Amino acid sequence: MESLETKSMKPSSLVEIEGILMPRETLENWNLISGFQARPDDLLLCTYPKAGTTWIQEIVDMVQHRGDAQKCARAPITERSPYIELFPPKPMPSGFELAMAMPSPRTLKSHFPVQLLPTSFWEQKCKIIYVARNPKDCAVSFFYFQRMLKTFDDPGKWEDFLENFIAGKVPYGSWLDHVRGWWEAKDHHSILYLFYEDIKENPAKEIQKVAQFLNIELSESILDQIVQHTTFESMKGNPMTNYTNIPSVIMDQNVSPFMRKGTVGDWKDHFTVAQSERLDEICTQELGNTGLKFRTEL
Repeated sequence: MESLETKSMKPSSLVEIEGILMPRETLENWNLISGFQARPDDLLLCTYPKAGTTWIQEIVDMVQHRGDAQKCARAPITERSPYIELFPPKPMPSGFELAMAMPSPRTLKSHFPVQLLPTSFWEQKCKIIYVARNPKDCAVSFFYFQRMLKTFDDPGKWEDFLENFIAGKVPYGSWLDHVRGWWEAKDHHSILYLFYEDIKENPAKEIQKVAQFLNIELSESILDQIVQHTTFESMKGNPMTNYTNIPSVIMDQNVSPFMRKGTVGDWKDHFTVAQSERLDEICTQELGNTGLKFRTEL
C-alpha cells in the first residue's frame, strides 16, 4: 500500500479540460475516458459533486432489485455503479476499469458537465438520471468534502472556497453551467431530471418517478422498503454506502464524514447574509429565463 500513500499525500492539482477544472488524473486518461464505449442498455447517473450522487445510486440499485436490500449489499456502491472518470491512486481500480469489466446492463456514475460526457452515451441513446441540488447546500457540502478528500487541494477558508465555487474554479467547474446544461439537454435526450430537495421532501413520489423512468413497477410495500433503506440515517450506517471501505489516506473521515448531514438548509450555518443575497442574485440573473428553480429550505 506504500505507493498509495505516497501518491495520495500529494494533492492532485487541477487542470483544465475544455475550460473546466478537473483532477489531473482525468486529463492524463482523457483519451480513454472520452472514448468510453457506452452500451444501449447502460443507465447513467449524473450529478454535480455533492448533490445526492450516492443517494440516487442506492435508490436506483434498490429499484432495480425490487427492494431486495441483500442484493444491494453485494458490494460497495463504488463497485455497483462505477464512477467512469475516476482514476484513484493505485492499487485501487479505476472506475473506467470497473465499468469495462461489468456485464450488461450497467449502471454507471459521472459528474461530467454535459459537454464533457463521452459522446457514445448520446449515440447509444442511453437513459440518464440527473439530480440537481440547490447551490448553497451544494457549496457547503463540497467545502467539507474537499477538506477530507486527500487527493484534492485543501479548499482553504470557507469564504475563499465560496468565491471559487461561484467562479467555477472548483473540480467540475461552474455549478450554474452544470445544472443549466443538463436542464437544457433533457429536452433532446432521455433524461430524468430530479431535485435533491424534492427527494428529501417526498421520497416515495420521486422514487416512483425513477421506477417509471426505468419501466419497473413497484408495489406500495416495496416502495416503502426502498424509502426506509435509503434514508440518510440508514445509508450513513451502511458500510456499502458510507465509503468506509476507502482508505483514510484518500478520504479522511476523521476530518469530516463522507455522509455529513444530508439536510436542506445547512447553508444557513455557513453563509453570511451578504453571501446568501449575492448568490441569490447570481442565480436569478443566470437561471431567470430557464424555468429552473431551486429551493434552499423546506
